[in-house]
Amino acid sequence: MTTTTPQESAARAESAATLPDDPAEHFAGYAVMGVPFSSGHYLAFRRFAASSIGPGYHAVWLRTPDGHWRIYADVPPDRSCARYFGAAAAETVTARVDAEWTGPWTLTVGVPGVVNWKLELAATWITAAATAMALHLPSALWRRDGMVNAMGRMMGPALGAGRLKFAGLVPNGQSFQAKPLRVWAVTGSSAMIDGGDAGSPQPLPVQDHLADFWLPQRGLFVADTSVRFPSTATSHDDALAGS
Repeated sequence: MTTTTPQESAARAESAATLPDDPAEHFAGYAVMGVPFSSGHYLAFRRFAASSIGPGYHAVWLRTPDGHWRIYADVPPDRSCARYFGAAAAETVTARVDAEWTGPWTLTVGVPGVVNWKLELAATWITAAATAMALHLPSALWRRDGMVNAMGRMMGPALGAGRLKFAGLVPNGQSFQAKPLRVWAVTGSSAMIDGGDAGSPQPLPVQDHLADFWLPQRGLFVADTSVRFPSTATSHDDALAGS
């Protein structure tokens, strides 16, 4: 398998992210699935360069130590992650969200005045194995909820991430199917949040989830990633879903 860096995969998404031709709502790009911190904060990042419902966007998800979520995105809530996860958030904010690659394996993400977040990424033997498995799974099987969730049950513990699900329901009630094809580990991360230090990466005492979407207990970066919301289609073929 050809070696690629996270920065290269991100650049490819910026220039060539594509969406399937079906009536469901779709997004494609790359993401930090999430990083938990010793302070009790949790951060996640989404860069969907392609969207079937509007312009591409950046989003930061922030969990405070008391368990409340905020979603920041640079498009309105009805065109961003809040369309699906807003029911679980205390706030959904339209704001500038910055992302800068400072090297092939380093990324800085920010929401001015709120978050300044630095990440170091790396490939490990288990992320390489997870990537190989995902890349070799036939496209049709990504539409089988049972199949992809079985893969999540294997990948989550192997990656040290706890429980993972790639299909199910989101807080606003839509069904989702996630397809992350390339995986890397977050090996270092620091953040200033609301003017305070978030501490070091550390699993939360209890793994958090938003409906059926579980936030990993270890930092993971994914690219060549797409998310499909089958239930939003006015006419769609879900014959494979749930089987």
